[in-house]
Amino acid sequence: MLPVFYSPAYVGAGFAFDTTRKAGWVADSLGESPIAGIALVAPPSISESQVMQVHDAAYVRAVKTGEPLSLAQSQGFAWDPGLWPMVLASNGGAVAAGSAALEVGVAGSLSSGLHHARRARGSGYCTFNGLAIAAREALAAGLSNVLILDLDAHCGGGTRSLIRDDRRIWHVDVAVNGFDRYDRADRAWLDLVDDATNYLPTIEQRLHDLDHLRIPFDLCLYNAGMDPFEDCLTGGLAGMTRDILDRREQMVFHWCRARHLPIAFVLAGGYVGPCLSHAGLVDLHRLTLSAAAENST
Repeated sequence: MLPVFYSPAYVGAGFAFDTTRKAGWVADSLGESPIAGIALVAPPSISESQVMQVHDAAYVRAVKTGEPLSLAQSQGFAWDPGLWPMVLASNGGAVAAGSAALEVGVAGSLSSGLHHARRARGSGYCTFNGLAIAAREALAAGLSNVLILDLDAHCGGGTRSLIRDDRRIWHVDVAVNGFDRYDRADRAWLDLVDDATNYLPTIEQRLHDLDHLRIPFDLCLYNAGMDPFEDCLTGGLAGMTRDILDRREQMVFHWCRARHLPIAFVLAGGYVGPCLSHAGLVDLHRLTLSAAAENST
């Protein structure tokens, strides 16, 4: 079975927003309409000390206690005591997915709200950066090279800031919206696509470029965003259809499978709006789960 990590603590904060609720919606959908091969598993929460390997102690204390309030709410959520256990659980899921992928090849977590978080503050609905935390935990466990593949609509500037000085981590980021943009570097490739017809070719080219470099990656951490979808008001790109996103997911998981590269995925952006219902958003995120299941055997 393909382990996908989820706990009700993922949606435990009082602030009701897609990022703090959709993990529950997706989990409920799997109960009502299972995807063959996927098993929901409760992850262990990460510890405060694990978070502080990546984030500043004063910021971590603010998220835990709510003081100072401006720092505790820097990601954009109204603080309440449920925020702290929520982010420990969801980031624990990202770490657990990375560890499980090394054992079974493919694993995931219904975690969301990761790649904009900086060392000393949150940003863009992201409190702690589970991608950076999971990468550091994997390296501490003995891995040599980790790839972070970020296909959220927005740029992953928070992730870039946190891994900048670690030459063991590569960051490939294909975005369609300039929020959180950063300068491209030798281990941080950022493409900003403004035409949907160029989206899949751009991703395919970057994967080809990685092949050409022949870097022996031990793990791929995949930030699977559905906010590039054309009907998503926060990040959506005209012409970006469900079919394109489905083909993207198949491309990513097939690429890892063909290279025997363990892949751990998390859910990134995707937001309900006038043209995208709760059910429609869940259906988009299920594309990731289905592609993962299909390429896990």
